[in-house]
Amino acid sequence: MDAIKTAVIGGSGLYNMDQISNVETVAVDTPFGKPSGAIRVGSLSGKRVAFLPRHGDGHILAPSTLPYRANIFALKTLGVRFIIAVNAVGSLREEYAPGHIITPDQIVDYTIHTRARSFFEDGVVAHVSVADPMSEYLRSLIADAVEAVGGDAHRRGTFLIEDGPRFATRAESHLFRAWGCDLIGMTAAPEAFLAREAEIDYASLAHVTDYDSWHAEEEAVTSDMVIQTLVKNIETVQKSLVEAIAQLDEDMQTPAHTALDTALATSRDAMDPTVIARLRPILARALGLKAN
Repeated sequence: MDAIKTAVIGGSGLYNMDQISNVETVAVDTPFGKPSGAIRVGSLSGKRVAFLPRHGDGHILAPSTLPYRANIFALKTLGVRFIIAVNAVGSLREEYAPGHIITPDQIVDYTIHTRARSFFEDGVVAHVSVADPMSEYLRSLIADAVEAVGGDAHRRGTFLIEDGPRFATRAESHLFRAWGCDLIGMTAAPEAFLAREAEIDYASLAHVTDYDSWHAEEEAVTSDMVIQTLVKNIETVQKSLVEAIAQLDEDMQTPAHTALDTALATSRDAMDPTVIARLRPILARALGLKAN
């Protein structure tokens, strides 16, 4: 199979889009286990695009137990250079209303560190820079696409990632607002950080489903509420993806694509050969190796 340079991570409403043709299912195993579900590769906007169901077919996997490393590694193995991650989020700001789409530029990782959060452990150590964890190029592309299809776009925001699967208490929601956070979700960390370690350009298309629990004039958020608004949002999300992928330059070189150049802490002669072999698709460019 030719390299698939673009991927979308999200739910079934994305890979079932009418605009996708020539769909095939790709089974990929990784050193970190199997990804969340079968990866579907199809033609969209003149490009071959990989669609990965983040929570598995039928939404069977919880945010804290997702195989984040397997998901990103599998996409890297396919040759993916760009990931558009679709996230259903709660809003912590009045102006980010349900139905709006945000391309956040920052992340606050409020998970409790039970998620496997790095490819680099003993044998090859790397400290990747995620000062700016989301791609400026992709963020601009997504926001332009949302506006082009008539949606409401916000071009920046700080994205608080909690463990879940429960929603935030009112006290937590007010705390996150006081911290300066604008959105709340459960899956962008460590997903965005692993994408940077894998030298994949990554951005979130975050669509607002609710006002979380801080908003005194709204009902406290429930799963039913989120699903109802998600269904309403999906048409705008789909149209935005079609437009964004049409405009995406798959050969564009961004800072994410050379992230390991300044990240590898272990000297080359001290690296564990078994770790190099395990992480070969990720380390190949930085170490001057063939990817396979």
